[in-house]
Amino acid sequence: MSQMRGDYKSVWNSLSGSKVDAYMVVAGHTDEEKFHEDAEDTLDILRDTVGIKPEDTFLEIGCGVGRVGRVLAPFVKAWIGCDVSANMLGLAGRRLLGLTNTRLQEISGFDLRPIADNSVDVVYTTVVFMHLEEWDRYNYVREARRVLRPGGRFYCDNVDLASPRGWAVFEDSRRFPPGERPAQISKCSTQPELEAFLKHAGFADVRVAGRLDFWAYAWGVKPGA
Repeated sequence: MSQMRGDYKSVWNSLSGSKVDAYMVVAGHTDEEKFHEDAEDTLDILRDTVGIKPEDTFLEIGCGVGRVGRVLAPFVKAWIGCDVSANMLGLAGRRLLGLTNTRLQEISGFDLRPIADNSVDVVYTTVVFMHLEEWDRYNYVREARRVLRPGGRFYCDNVDLASPRGWAVFEDSRRFPPGERPAQISKCSTQPELEAFLKHAGFADVRVAGRLDFWAYAWGVKPGA
């Protein structure tokens, strides 16, 4: 293991040196049609949890190559894509060409420091927590609460350790010898973990659910509207 898992900026820049490399590490394929279909599925989940309103400013933690942003931006007032990797953001910029309501922001990998307090309506992160240590997941939940306006909404997800398919992911990762585990190796969550993160960060109306016997997700509202 040549890189430490927590050195997110170095890890993800090294994994995204080319478009093909970035697409493969993000999705495991380079099929543009499937990219779009996957993004549409994410929009359906956001609609069912935090909602999507035309007056909303959305912020994505770990936007990667802009897979979701490209499809979401036309439905909202503004979309901000944050990522630790400058390489990923470069590819996202190409994907977002022609959209005038998007902004890309490089972040440290541990916080949303460039984003002002109380400035966005929805923060979401999808297929990202699996690559983070638990403490850093929680830090992002706390940061989401900071940057949300009162009444703002937050959504997060991860592979569900308690599901049969999630346990299979856990076993696949466990089989790597300790010194050979890739820095970005997937680590699962549970619904109680995500619920605890949101509640301890101060979110209200916290709810959790599962999907496709694989995903755990949670969402809540910043008090004070």
